[in-house]
Amino acid sequence: MKKDQIMQIKDVVAFLLNKFLRITTLLVGLSFLSFLLIKCSPIDPVQAYIGADMMNVGPEQRAQIAEYWGLNKPLSEQFLLWVSAVLHGDWGTSMIFRRPVLEVIGERFLASLALMGTAWVLSGIVGFGLGVWAGMKQGTWVDSLIRWYSYTLASTPTFWLGLLFLIVFAVWLNWFPVGMGVPAGVLTQDVTFSDRLEHLILPMLTLSVLGVANVALHTRAKLLDVLASDYILFARARGENGMTLFWRHGLRNVALPAITLQFASFSELFGGAVLAEQVFSYPGLGQTIVEAGLRGDVPLLLGIVIFSAVFVFSGNLLADISYRVIDPRIREGATV
Repeated sequence: MKKDQIMQIKDVVAFLLNKFLRITTLLVGLSFLSFLLIKCSPIDPVQAYIGADMMNVGPEQRAQIAEYWGLNKPLSEQFLLWVSAVLHGDWGTSMIFRRPVLEVIGERFLASLALMGTAWVLSGIVGFGLGVWAGMKQGTWVDSLIRWYSYTLASTPTFWLGLLFLIVFAVWLNWFPVGMGVPAGVLTQDVTFSDRLEHLILPMLTLSVLGVANVALHTRAKLLDVLASDYILFARARGENGMTLFWRHGLRNVALPAITLQFASFSELFGGAVLAEQVFSYPGLGQTIVEAGLRGDVPLLLGIVIFSAVFVFSGNLLADISYRVIDPRIREGATV
């Protein structure tokens, strides 16, 4: 085996080991902090579990419920028991749905994945295209319009835009359903793909329209830096201009930061999905975590927190990997 190949293998092993240590440290700290915050919450899990029947439940029954869910044990013992169970693959049972936590998360995440995935792809493509267009048309009305659009949306709350879309397209124009993920009163086996797609459009547009702004502004700024570089001036002197100049010399330099920003936006995407799902009553992971928090479902809430942390970390990891794949200078260990 050549020396270069050995060095590449060592770099990959060091890279993976570093990422493993980071995610392990993150999950341990996040688990402890989340558990502590949940226990300090004013919401009583037993009372939230009982719900409207609280007047018919006596102290003995409340004690039995607390004992059943392990809520009568000291805080440290509860945390250690939960960690031990998670390490053995048991994430507990949801107090709301009376089902295993992983089963609930898997079911709700599929709905959120359809929403976040389509919004993520659409916002990345449109944002990158608008950023390139604005950069190539610097100083024109096109550039001013795209910048005005991006700055306006960058400061727009997700829930406000969702309510606006809901009022205009669902209430006034009646083009789309008001909310939910499927038509009301229809059996699961009778729901068609077009029904799901129709309920997905408005929350997907809400997330994608807002996600366009950051990608467009960042891509425009990076492209302007590239166009002002010496090698671009040399290319212009050789007669290259317009899109030919961009494809040959600007695309890779602009695409790398855009890819990194897009993958790093997983946290914003997840946070926006929580608000969008609440506005449109979309049955995804975002709506589930709000319901779990309000009703004191500790196992489900902790499970979603850990899952969302892994989801966001995966976005950053994919960004690092894509950088190494696209840019040979990083693969070869060169200074960028």
